[in-house]
Order: sequence, then C-alpha cells, then structure tokens
Amino acid sequence: MIFAPAAESEFPAIVDLVNSAYRGQGAQAGWTTEAGYIDGQRIDLESLKQDLAEAPEAVLLTLRDEEGGPLLGCVWLEPDGDVPEAWYLGMLTIRPDLQDRQLGRTLLANAEAHAQGLGARRVRMTVVHLRDTLIAWYQRRGYALTGETKPFPVGERFGKPQQELSFVVLEKTL
Repeated sequence: MIFAPAAESEFPAIVDLVNSAYRGQGAQAGWTTEAGYIDGQRIDLESLKQDLAEAPEAVLLTLRDEEGGPLLGCVWLEPDGDVPEAWYLGMLTIRPDLQDRQLGRTLLANAEAHAQGLGARRVRMTVVHLRDTLIAWYQRRGYALTGETKPFPVGERFGKPQQELSFVVLEKTL
C-alpha cells in the first residue's frame, strides 16, 4: 500500500472519489453514503483548494495499491485548534466498490500514525448523528463519543440536508 500526500494534480480525482463515496446512489453507493438524507455534492474542486489554502498545516493523504496506481482512498488531517495536541480527521474515503477490502481501517490506522508523527496525542472527528453504523465502526477502532455535538453547516457547502442534522464528536487517544 502506498500512502502519500495528495498532489494538486490529483484534486479532481479526489473530488470525484469523495462525492461518489459520500453521495453515491444505487449500485454505485457504498455503505458510507449519506445520499438518503443529504442532497448535492460533498465537495467541489474550488472548496477543496480553498480548504487547503486556509489550513496550511493540513494534509490530504491518498491511498493506492502501488506507485502510480489508481486512487483507492483519501483522508484529511489537520491540527484541531480547539484542543491541544489533537488532530482532526475528516473525509475518510474509500472507493465504494472496494469497501469490502478493509482498506478503510488500513487508511485510518495510517492517518493516525501520520498525525502521531506530527505530535498528535489524540485524534478527533465529527460524524453525522444519524450514522449509527459508521459511528459503531469507529468505536470498534477505539474512538469514543465525547458527548459533544456540533451543528451541521447551514447552506449547501457540504450538501443540502433533507432533515435537521448535527454532528457527534468522537475521539481516540493515541
């Protein structure tokens, strides 16, 4: 497996990958899709570039089977400015047709190790509160609900919610 920071030339493929995993429908949807309660795209090229420009310490890691091989997954990491020695992990994405290869747990473990190498003692994330199966998946990997919640962003930046949504916060000590 090859884990590497994303190059700007990979951003369009990352946008396509993230949108297919988070908002895919029908036969192209993986078990992580949010299409049943959020319409629209999860990310676009401009917002990805803007997010990276606004978070200079952030890293977007990619996953491939081999050097130069097709993009299999990605994950976002950045220091959590609200919590000392914590890094925020987001946008953990595996190609929907490969979600049965345990690549998600491999990418998650690599992202945690990468954050730890940058000084993280904890990793934090937010998950849409309705995602019981996904929350349980993270809990099996050592994450715990903190009791904190955060509002889902208003507007269509991350898609248009079809109902009232919020995020739960999970955290893992490294």
